[in-house]
Amino acid sequence: QAQLVESGGGLVQAGGSLRLSCVTSGRTLSGYGWFRQAPGKEREFVAAIWGPGGNTYSQDYVDSVKGRFTISRDNAKGTVYLQMNSLKPEDTAVYYCAAQQRVGLRRRADQYDYWGQGTQVTVSS
Repeated sequence: QAQLVESGGGLVQAGGSLRLSCVTSGRTLSGYGWFRQAPGKEREFVAAIWGPGGNTYSQDYVDSVKGRFTISRDNAKGTVYLQMNSLKPEDTAVYYCAAQQRVGLRRRADQYDYWGQGTQVTVSS
């Protein structure tokens, strides 16, 4: 079992930055991801990080956030981060942290086994 708790959401003006944190407890899994869901829309993949162990990880991003968002993890703190820069109003959504125990990076929500409760990010224009 693994438990995930997100924090760091809030209201920010366009062009601003936020850093989301996902504190993990229980099992440490190899892959983590961030997803988001805007009102009236389906949950969409944002970023993923995966590594079999050690300090070498692979990352993956949806095209719309490449160059603006960075996913990282600190195993010692049991925390996964999503640094979000140059935020746009279209980034407004509830952001969810998720964990999976498969091999390799994953983009599909149904391939993740554990989910946090979500944190709201609102970007004003």
